[in-house]
Amino acid sequence: MARIQVSHLTFAYEGSPDLIFDDASFAVDTDWKLGFIARNGRGKTTLLKILCGELPDHGAVSASVQFDYFPFSVPDPSKTPLEIAADMDAEGQAWRFLKEISCLDTEDEILSQPFSTLSGGEQAKVLLAALFAREHHFLLIDEPTNHLDMRGREVVSRYLNGKKGFILVSHDRAFLDGCIDHVLSINRANIEVQKGNFSSWEENKRRQDEFELNENERLKKEISSLKASARQASAWADHAESVKIGIRPGGREKSLDARAYYGEKSRRMQQRRKNLETRMEKEIEEKEGLLKNLERADDLKIFPLTHPSGRLISCRDAEIRYGDRTILSSLTFTLFNGDILALTGKNGCGKTSVIKALTGEIAPAAGEIRLASGLILSVVPQQAHLRGDMRAFIRESGIDETLFKTILRKLDFSREQFDKPLEALSAGQQKKALIARSLCQQAHLYVWDEPLNYIDLLSRMQIERLIAQFRPTMLLVEHDKTFLEHLNARVLRLDAK
Repeated sequence: MARIQVSHLTFAYEGSPDLIFDDASFAVDTDWKLGFIARNGRGKTTLLKILCGELPDHGAVSASVQFDYFPFSVPDPSKTPLEIAADMDAEGQAWRFLKEISCLDTEDEILSQPFSTLSGGEQAKVLLAALFAREHHFLLIDEPTNHLDMRGREVVSRYLNGKKGFILVSHDRAFLDGCIDHVLSINRANIEVQKGNFSSWEENKRRQDEFELNENERLKKEISSLKASARQASAWADHAESVKIGIRPGGREKSLDARAYYGEKSRRMQQRRKNLETRMEKEIEEKEGLLKNLERADDLKIFPLTHPSGRLISCRDAEIRYGDRTILSSLTFTLFNGDILALTGKNGCGKTSVIKALTGEIAPAAGEIRLASGLILSVVPQQAHLRGDMRAFIRESGIDETLFKTILRKLDFSREQFDKPLEALSAGQQKKALIARSLCQQAHLYVWDEPLNYIDLLSRMQIERLIAQFRPTMLLVEHDKTFLEHLNARVLRLDAK
């Protein structure tokens, strides 16, 4: 059975003092369906690029397979999917691509359309089919769900479940559970491989964290007792040393026998102190070996405003157009205080257009969208594209710097990342900055457009707990099935025209 072996990998980007990997080692079989899990900024994409040769490995990677990376850039987006697949197929076996794409629930018409005109989800399916059509290649699949709607995620998860030989980066729990049989995780202190899906990995992680926390509490109590014993032993030893020579209690000079007695007592006390100190140091060293992989996921807070009107949005028979093209028609819904409403539907059905209509970027061509008087909105856009200095971003957003950075620290931002230009942050870290800004804003309504794109699993769970606890009024565009189910969100499915 072929294996991929990574041995003693150490890597840092040129000019950066921060090590992404420090003497990392692991091995995986090439027929595993491997889910790749880590918090944002831990090096998931970096590792995939090292594996496929885009970044230097200095001999740390050994593999008997050829790697392909998803997503890849299409040199000529004006070409059709059939033409793109033909360019990639050196053996001229176009039927393989047609076989793969037929399993991905796509319309036949897209095969003859320019790639650039396809939706993000359709493009993702074309790229996956083209890569899997190549025989004897091992796929490195980097976050395919970011452009897939809920139905698309179910289709692609089922498709991948029928494959062997890939590493998949995804933060969608249901998606991972549907298609992987092993988990590769970058933890705080090491890289680990486990058999199973995401749910089994999560349960194992919970048990390990619970064990380490309990063990840590036990050791802290023991060390406290040891320190008390050490202080007492030190006091006894010092006392014994002070009377080993010189004057006996009461002012009389000690006899030779007394001196020998006190000398032996002092020696024993000093040895006892030394033994206790050695034991305490060992216990402290053992304690420091714990909690290195414990992920900190402190609870977040939000302080929403309550609007005096119960009804915040009233939308009746709204129609949204771009030029002569109708995106949505007959859109009707009402949003009340305390509602969590999720807009779902296929790519291109108009979800983001609804948000643009609510925020005043576009106006409905027909019907009406009414917002309550004085309604304050806090918006997280779908795309980040942040640039410049973080302090300038904070200042322009009009938010409290201390609160903003506190939220980011809870979302696993290191202090060093605060000094980096925003464009140097990963896509997930940029999205966290947008979410943190929104959490700093007091609003009647929080409007978040695909907030979980690129966000790691533990941070998703933090955000999930936040919304479940505080129940702010929200309008979401989101395709994470587990997230919406846990929030008991009301779902409005939009149909493309």
